[in-house]
Amino acid sequence: MAVVGEGGDHVGDVVGVHERLDGVSGEQHQLARADRVEEEALAEVLVEPAGPEGRPSIMRELAERPEEVPAEFAARFNSGDSTALAQVYEDAAVLVPQPGTPVTGPGLHAANSRLQQLGVPISVRPRHVYRNGDLALLIVGWTIDGTDRPGRAVHVGGTATDVARRGPDGRWRYVIDNPFGTGSQRLAAGDTAEPAL
Repeated sequence: MAVVGEGGDHVGDVVGVHERLDGVSGEQHQLARADRVEEEALAEVLVEPAGPEGRPSIMRELAERPEEVPAEFAARFNSGDSTALAQVYEDAAVLVPQPGTPVTGPGLHAANSRLQQLGVPISVRPRHVYRNGDLALLIVGWTIDGTDRPGRAVHVGGTATDVARRGPDGRWRYVIDNPFGTGSQRLAAGDTAEPAL
């Protein structure tokens, strides 16, 4: 198992990533190798300087493939670093926090910030990715499930219908983030920190 050490203004290395694969074969090796890739990605995040409230800052590069965008979003969302999360979006991106109510710019960032302030992690599960050149349609299951900082239960989720585009730098970012797809649930409304459930 990986061990994380903290110190000063940075978070230490993840130890033991490669050692677990010694003596493993067949299907178990494939599973262990997939797990190792996830740990290496986590290690890249953890060795960066600390961000807000001592959390590791996200300094990793943005997604190189459209299917990586949801995981990159989740990593940045879960870091609590709203500036890092904003980088997952194009400048003129659209977020639909309530069906029929798209927001851009400051409205997009405020909606994401309200959810981040709950302190409950998001988990994502890409279901389908359809790519055409520099555009991709992503269908992604997601949940925010846990207890917020004041101790209230939070459960919100859906199946997102998102559009990502490859930029001139070769990195993929959200152009349209529609977290509920055709569903009727909504993200946190107004200036409250509670999701509308």
